[in-house]
Amino acid sequence: MPLDIDSLNAWEFKDLEHSYTKRDTMLYALGLGFGEDPNDEKELAYVYEDGLLAAPSMAVILGYPGFWLSDPRTGVDWKKVLHGEQWLDVFKPLPVEGKVIGRTRIDHISDKGVGKGAVLYISRDIIDAASNETLARVSMSTFARGDGGFGGEKIAGPIPATLPDRAPDHICEMTTLPRQALIYRLSGDHNPLHADPAVARSVGFDRPILHGLATYGLGCRAILKTICDYDASRLTGLDVRFSAPVYPGETVRFEIWRDGTEVRFRAVVPERNVVVLNNGAARLA
Repeated sequence: MPLDIDSLNAWEFKDLEHSYTKRDTMLYALGLGFGEDPNDEKELAYVYEDGLLAAPSMAVILGYPGFWLSDPRTGVDWKKVLHGEQWLDVFKPLPVEGKVIGRTRIDHISDKGVGKGAVLYISRDIIDAASNETLARVSMSTFARGDGGFGGEKIAGPIPATLPDRAPDHICEMTTLPRQALIYRLSGDHNPLHADPAVARSVGFDRPILHGLATYGLGCRAILKTICDYDASRLTGLDVRFSAPVYPGETVRFEIWRDGTEVRFRAVVPERNVVVLNNGAARLA
């Protein structure tokens, strides 16, 4: 069944006010594994209130409008929705506490054809409520499998970053805890797929999987550690394509290439020899 293009084109997102505290900032970082070594003062800066820093990737959870595609008025079969790509532009370092406004919009919808699905391109501005300055822009593609054939245009999305054809300049391994998803979900994504074994099995997984945006956040942590010396102000953009899920407890190995301010990366789970993030690109100040 094709999605309801008229309904989606007319969809209105109300501005969403989101207040958060230093505790929320630290909890988000703990969900990414910051503080794994509590004696590492550079990582401690993201999980301890004295001199606290906000991870740039935290923008993806701010002002989030919720899983609105599950609304029957969209015509989307939400059980078949996949998170395809994630893009982030950071214009100013995120405050460690405050109030922001999330302003979401559908940029365009690409019709891949009957039986092939549709791709929704959605973006959200994160605006500081006090100064009215735009702090960041969060963008994503959502693949609605089986919802194509509504008579729309086939629109090409952003061209994925290409990875160099040489050995990586850096390797950064991140371990995840078996309970990692249970920590990350406390930052706002309560999808039972990441907590309930029965739900995970019902959609074909052996056990709950880690949130895609938690794996994305691991990428942010890996770039901060390997390239930025944990200076959050240096990381101004982070883009990825999601390839496969991570199971909590697995190791994620980041292969990173650098050429000046241009950084490329991908992430692999060595235990299964599977790429979980691909075509990664980070931008540096």
